[in-house]
Amino acid sequence: MNIIEALQERKSVRAFLDKPVDQEKIIRILQAARHAPSGTNAQPWQVAVVTGKKKDELTEAMVASFRKDGIGTMDYTYYPLEWNEPYKKRRVSCGAQLYAALNIERRDKARRLEQWIANYRAFEAPVILFFFLDPVMKKGSFLDYGMFIQSVMLAALEEGLATCPQAALGQYPALIKQALGYSPETILICGMALGYEDKKAPANNYRTPREDVENFTRFFT
Repeated sequence: MNIIEALQERKSVRAFLDKPVDQEKIIRILQAARHAPSGTNAQPWQVAVVTGKKKDELTEAMVASFRKDGIGTMDYTYYPLEWNEPYKKRRVSCGAQLYAALNIERRDKARRLEQWIANYRAFEAPVILFFFLDPVMKKGSFLDYGMFIQSVMLAALEEGLATCPQAALGQYPALIKQALGYSPETILICGMALGYEDKKAPANNYRTPREDVENFTRFFT
């Protein structure tokens, strides 16, 4: 698989096999991803790798928080407060594709709720990566982090693993930071499910479309 093939092959996976991931694989992934570029070579990433009992405790704590108080608040504003086109249409279409693949009807609120809660269990992936940022860093480090996270996902693909980057895993930052021993001032960027893809799962058997290059590119000569 070359780089272009890897970029096209990567997808967000929402069902994983009950199969542990060797720590050596995770280390190789992070060893590769650490070569991602960052402004002034600041390398602002801080990664927590959570598995086993700690993962189960943390995911169930997030589920309990959601059932009690609803969706939590991230350390920063990820999404627009008001959606405009074309982004609103893309967002709605993304969700509709998932529910269609799972055969969940719009009026079936109970199943839609349980599918949302699956986010907080990282879709039963055996590994969750949490990405933290020192609060002294500013917006440029978010750009750096995006390149690092993409590098993690591509390196995971090389190791035969699947991923799903999740804003939902960043919705209970105080809970997560306390559980993992990070400072309350640290910024939780997001989480990522990591494991072996369940290729038979309906949730993994569709692909969201991408815009044609001519729709987002202007050439100047």
